[in-house]
Amino acid sequence: MISVTGRELTTSQWLLRSLRLDGTLLVLITVLLMLGLAVLFSASGESVEALQRQIGRIALGVLALLVMARVPISTLRALSPWLFLAGLGLLFAVVLFGDVGKGARRWLDLGVIRFQPSEIMKLAMPLMVAWYLSLRNAPPRFVDLLVVAVLILVPVLLIMRQPDLGTALLVGVAGLLVIFLAGLHWRWFLGLGLAIAAVIPLLWTQMHDYQRQRILTLLNPESDPLGAGYHIIQSKIAIGSGGLYGKGWLNGTQSQLQFLPERSTDFVFAVYAEEFGFLGVVLLMALYFLIVGRGLWIAAMAQERFCRLIAGAISLTFAVYVVVNMGMVTGLLPVVGIPLPLISYGGTSLVTLMVGFGILMAVHSRQRLVNR
Repeated sequence: MISVTGRELTTSQWLLRSLRLDGTLLVLITVLLMLGLAVLFSASGESVEALQRQIGRIALGVLALLVMARVPISTLRALSPWLFLAGLGLLFAVVLFGDVGKGARRWLDLGVIRFQPSEIMKLAMPLMVAWYLSLRNAPPRFVDLLVVAVLILVPVLLIMRQPDLGTALLVGVAGLLVIFLAGLHWRWFLGLGLAIAAVIPLLWTQMHDYQRQRILTLLNPESDPLGAGYHIIQSKIAIGSGGLYGKGWLNGTQSQLQFLPERSTDFVFAVYAEEFGFLGVVLLMALYFLIVGRGLWIAAMAQERFCRLIAGAISLTFAVYVVVNMGMVTGLLPVVGIPLPLISYGGTSLVTLMVGFGILMAVHSRQRLVNR
């Protein structure tokens, strides 16, 4: 036992406080990451090399979490507009000399590292909007909404130009969630929904052919079973064949026989559902629910408006990632290339998520200091 300000703490409690970590959130994240490694090992055909690369990315993500958890909220607030401007600059750099891969210009290759600047905007966007609105009275005035609309639209349009419609929508949603948490009346969102519905015909004409094909495939994947509908059809087969208990770890036929495309990235949920079944899916969704719930609890306990806005936005955006990925893998939403958080194979997305969790822990640590 260790005595701190008159209280007796266990060694683990003392360590968590010293590192400014939230134990509950840390345990939930760790369980998901370990589960993700197990699923990845199966989805990659038992590739030890892929597992080692993912462990390295997790280590980098944990380091980013530890660093962000110790960043004072005042520093984070002050850096928010500069981080947003840096993200915009990187998006413009992608337009000018970005690296092309799979027909899209989304990456910057700096020699030692290759990353997607759009991932940075997933955090820079809510930070910027939260910083701006925290300096204004609630609810936001019309002029404030106009400013925020510009802040959201500029990076969203740049990301759509890459093209990356899925990430663009998520970045836009991250900004809109901050406005929602800032107390904007639901009538404004109803009006926004009607406006979007009115411009859908125009958006349809501006979409790339493959984007329009994804939406048409969602409505009737069997119309092209060996082409555009192949991903969805194989994914549904994998999920349905899992049954109640699943086929067992490493025993999924759709993934092991390589019928399922992108099985370690965008469609890793189908691999998980086939091997662990309905009960495994319920467990996975419960873990996600607990993480989102813990994040919203941290937001609710925060006394500073900036802390409430950013913690709530990060938590709800995380929930949106989960819903979108599961929706597209089960055929309820168009395929937009969004990975399953903390489970899918990848680096930039994982590190971005861990930075977000680090911010949540910084907010929680700030609250503990205020309550002393």
